[in-house]
Amino acid sequence: METRTQPPMSGRKAQAARNDELIREAARAVFTADPGAPISAVAEHAGVGISALYRRYKSKEELLQRLADDGMDRYLAQVQQALADDRDAWVSFADFMRRCLDIGAGSLTMRLAGSFPVTEEMSQKGRDIHMATVQLLERTKGAGALRSDIEVGDISVMLEHLHTIRIGDDARMNRLQHRYLELFLSALHMPEAEELPGPPPNWQELRGRYDD
Repeated sequence: METRTQPPMSGRKAQAARNDELIREAARAVFTADPGAPISAVAEHAGVGISALYRRYKSKEELLQRLADDGMDRYLAQVQQALADDRDAWVSFADFMRRCLDIGAGSLTMRLAGSFPVTEEMSQKGRDIHMATVQLLERTKGAGALRSDIEVGDISVMLEHLHTIRIGDDARMNRLQHRYLELFLSALHMPEAEELPGPPPNWQELRGRYDD
C-alpha cells in the first residue's frame, strides 16, 4: 500500500508556523514572570509584530487558553511515556518528574488559573490526565517505591511550587529547581514513612481554580 507523505508547507505557511511557536514560547515566558503583562509584551519578546500576533490570537484570553491546552498535551505525553516505560518503577517515575519539571508542567497553573474559559474538551483532557497519573502512582506504589499517601494533587502542587523558584539566570534557576526536586523525590521514595497530615488536594479543588 502506498504511503502518502504530507507536502511541505509553503514559505508563507512555514513562516506562520514559526511565528506561532515563537509567540507561544514568548507567552509562556512573559506570563510566567508577570500574569498581568499586556499582550504587546509577548509580541516584543517573540520579535514579531503585534499584527502577526493578532492574526493568530484575537485576545490575551484566547492565547492563555491555548497555552493551558498546550501544557495539558505536553504533560499527558509525559505520563503516557512513563506508563509505557518498562524499566524499574521508581526510575520511570523519577524520570517522569524530571521531564515534567523541564517542560514546565505546572509553571502557569497558579499564575493563570481563572483568567481564561475552560472548554469541555479541556475538561475531558484534564480527566484523562488525572486518571493516567493515578495509574502511574498506583503502579509505583505497587512496586513498593512510593509513599502510599501520595495522590495526584500532591504531584500537581509539588510541580507548581518548584516553578516558583526564580533565582538567578535561567541556568541557575533550572539547577535550583532540580536541586529541590531531588529533595522531594527523596521524601517520596519512603513507602514506610509516617502518614502526612491532612488529605491531598482533590480533583474538585484542582479543577475549581480555573473557574472565574
